Amino acid sequence: MRIDVVTLFPEMVAHAASFGVTGRALERGLWQLGAWNPREFATDSYRTVDDRPYGGGPGMVMLAEPLARALAAARTAQRDAGYAATRTIHLSPTGVPLVHRRVSELAAEADRTAYVLLAGRYEGIDERLIEREVDEEIAVGDFVVSGGELPALMVIDAIVRQRPGVLNDADSAAQDSFVAGLLDCPHYTRPEQDGRGRVPEVLLSGNHAAIRRWRHKQALGRTWERRPDLLQGRVLTKEELTLLAEFRRERQHEQ
Repeated sequence: MRIDVVTLFPEMVAHAASFGVTGRALERGLWQLGAWNPREFATDSYRTVDDRPYGGGPGMVMLAEPLARALAAARTAQRDAGYAATRTIHLSPTGVPLVHRRVSELAAEADRTAYVLLAGRYEGIDERLIEREVDEEIAVGDFVVSGGELPALMVIDAIVRQRPGVLNDADSAAQDSFVAGLLDCPHYTRPEQDGRGRVPEVLLSGNHAAIRRWRHKQALGRTWERRPDLLQGRVLTKEELTLLAEFRRERQHEQ
């Protein structure tokens, strides 16, 4: 798997990607990372990559030409690495919100398709480049950050952890939040009791069927409390309806 990032801050991307799950996978050769600075592809002596927006307004807009050359260089490197297909993704708050299903699709396609992530800065990128060069626009949330580098790193981490052999426990990715369309259940570790409370008895019971049932109930309940939109349109099984009803009764009792 290969991912290239077009960014004004390639060192930021390379450094951040060298830690944790993505860093260990990178060291093991489970994926490859390239970073391309559009300043290196500017043609003037000032290495200009932005200019004032037509129509006026605050801020600057990234020029199309240096970005187009950087994208072309990234795609050439991917072809030279043996990838027949490439897909360019622009990280933008105007993109389609990223969900786990799309992450899984990107991870599954990564054996044959390399990705170029376009991380913009300033007020944005000349729309003509986006229209001609970008295959997909992705948003990581309904908020604005200073540039696309952090969203790009989030996308990289989400994809890499789904790849075979990346996580030490093969079941970890399968049990992540959102895999089943629900939020994750609570987790506990040692000690069994401290000044903050006690670990739920069911988790100490050794009864794996009861533990699975409790975790599923908690996942359903958390989703109902915090992200009810995830349950809209979802057809709950009879067992799930029972679990959710139990959770709601328990919450009422606690109050």
